Amino acid sequence: MSERLNYADAAPGAYQAMLGIETYVRGCGLERSLLELMKVRASQLNGCAYCLDMHCKDARAAGESEQRLDLLAAWREAPCYSARERAALAWTEALTPLGPRGVPDDVYEEASGLFTAPELGNLAMVVIAINGWNRLAIAFRSPEPGSYVARQRVGPAPVGGVPPGT
Repeated sequence: MSERLNYADAAPGAYQAMLGIETYVRGCGLERSLLELMKVRASQLNGCAYCLDMHCKDARAAGESEQRLDLLAAWREAPCYSARERAALAWTEALTPLGPRGVPDDVYEEASGLFTAPELGNLAMVVIAINGWNRLAIAFRSPEPGSYVARQRVGPAPVGGVPPGT
């Protein structure tokens, strides 16, 4: 499929605002591995091929195992995720297709028992950011899935959905 619209060029102010949210998320203090798992899981749920490609590559470049990435869609049945990761993944799944009932009480209670109030707010921002990037990439068919090249990064996670510097 060809790109419909380069949204960064079409709406540069909005794109810069999204980058601002992503910059915040990258520096919010949550573990990079947790951020990448959440971004991959939301991208799986949304069916965003570009973001899946990006975040799986970045997770691998940061040392994430193939097994954990392979099992992510079935994380509830896989023993390789920590309690914090499980709570964050449940939170991601509750916020991504936010239905009429919102976030179930048990999901909130589990997450709030493992994360501080600021961390819980930051978890919500991670989900908000990746869902926004997923929606932009899907709506405008950009960029081409498979085109992203991961770089080994020390420090914050990469921008979700759009390669840095574009």
